[in-house]
Amino acid sequence: MTGIRRSLSRWLQTRQLQGVAPGPYDFTVRRDLRVPMDDGVELIADLYTPSGEVTPPLPTVVIRSPYGRHRSLTQAPALAREGFPVVVQSCRGTWGSGGTFIPQLDEQRDGMATHRWVRRQPWFTGSVATYGPSYLGYAQWAVAGRMQREDPDHAPDALCLINTMPDFGAITWDNGAFSLRNALGWSRSMDLMDRRRGLVSLLGVVPLPDRKLDRAFDVLPLGAGDTAAAGRPISWYQDWLSHERLTDEYWTQQSHTASVPDVTAPIYMSTGWYDIFLPWQLRNYAQLVAAGRPPRLTVGPWNHITGGGSPSFVESVAFLKEHFAGVPGSRVAPVRAFLTGARQWHDLPAWPPPGTAVGSWHLHASGLLDPAAPDGGVTRYTYDPDRPTPAVGGPSLDPDSMPVDNAAHERRADVTVFRSVPLEDGVVIAGEPVARIRFRSSAPSADVFVRICDVHPDGRSMTVCDGIRRIGSIGTAPTDPPPDGDGFAEVDVPLWPTFHRFAAGHRIGIQVSSGAHPRYARNPGTGEPAGTATATVRAEQEISHDTARASRIDLPVWAS
Repeated sequence: MTGIRRSLSRWLQTRQLQGVAPGPYDFTVRRDLRVPMDDGVELIADLYTPSGEVTPPLPTVVIRSPYGRHRSLTQAPALAREGFPVVVQSCRGTWGSGGTFIPQLDEQRDGMATHRWVRRQPWFTGSVATYGPSYLGYAQWAVAGRMQREDPDHAPDALCLINTMPDFGAITWDNGAFSLRNALGWSRSMDLMDRRRGLVSLLGVVPLPDRKLDRAFDVLPLGAGDTAAAGRPISWYQDWLSHERLTDEYWTQQSHTASVPDVTAPIYMSTGWYDIFLPWQLRNYAQLVAAGRPPRLTVGPWNHITGGGSPSFVESVAFLKEHFAGVPGSRVAPVRAFLTGARQWHDLPAWPPPGTAVGSWHLHASGLLDPAAPDGGVTRYTYDPDRPTPAVGGPSLDPDSMPVDNAAHERRADVTVFRSVPLEDGVVIAGEPVARIRFRSSAPSADVFVRICDVHPDGRSMTVCDGIRRIGSIGTAPTDPPPDGDGFAEVDVPLWPTFHRFAAGHRIGIQVSSGAHPRYARNPGTGEPAGTATATVRAEQEISHDTARASRIDLPVWAS
């Protein structure tokens, strides 16, 4: 590097990784290496090599991305400055790599071929680590378990998994509800990258605002949304909509959840309480714990866009140097978790923390939320898919997805609210709450959306976590709860995991509705295929407070 380029590169790192000083190494970059795949297609990669001798040698870091090789998302320059050789490869069909980009479907075979290629190169340092967030993390999961089973000599020796999961079908159809904002927004973003590669690479983000996308969220049928946003059908978006059942081979062939326990390499995980992948990433953590290989875990007050930023990078580097270079670590516990509501970091032996016990809080017809059983009654509200209940915040690819005040939203006629009395003592919930709503709808298909809020003494009702479940659709038919003699079914709704303290004097609030559009696509109510449905059904919804089988929410309470 010239002196000017070196200075500029270091300055850019300080901008991208706030508070992180550049490492001691300069580096060189070899661009456009051609990596052969098993079918003859060549993928393009860049190699970042630290200048000078690194003792002891650190692992070669492999990063595979569909978002370009020069973007800050990879953190390749910062890793190289810390002494890691870094291979950044563009996924099939993206940014100069050959073939056609089909999200998720080729990452396993291409990743395995890439790992074998890396280990044959003269610059290989003797071990491999993988790194990256989101899709870059999915690419890691796609390879690790299968290679450990079938080709352990070429399997990665460590993984750094940030805000990610091994099964994108599960978030696309989240408990049966189509994640419209994420699915269509991401597809629109990838389409813009393909059309305006230079501009988007320079900006690093999709230009905003995107009025076409905003209008496309309201289009019916859903299958016309990509054309409304991008001017043409997007093949994978059509595939996602036409496969509502996660048991379809289309989804099972790209799910790597079953192979998570096969991974024997050390793992660092980082995620945020408001991240789109949080529930599944913590379930992957639990899989590894059950297999006797608990990973190092950090959960912070982040969404998918903030993504942990500098802390995740710093902890990843420390984790890798500890394992491969014997550098003493500063970590005092396997789990670090940020307690929202108290703004405190906690060092924990495991997640959920020991001492957590589930307690049930019942929904009363009066609007009270209380551990005591209710006296009966029914709460009613109307859901109109032509005027769908809007999303107010919540985990999504929208940058504005941190906790928000729900006070105005909770005054809507299609949102029901239940609140506790002011708490005499603080309450901490730590884990995955589950709402169990005895529910009846006049429509063939319906959604149950549940949100927990921290109700402050000044009236603010701040988001803690939420979740959704659809019933009566093509994708949910095998798991729909059976109705009782009165037509009520107990709908279990798992909510986002949380670690939150409700202070003394605050109230625990629960809202129940039937939508959060466009975060989740509106449910037309007919039970017809989601991608082609145009007819809508206005639905009368009922929540039962029957004493013997009352609607409730099970809260994991931590006795800290």
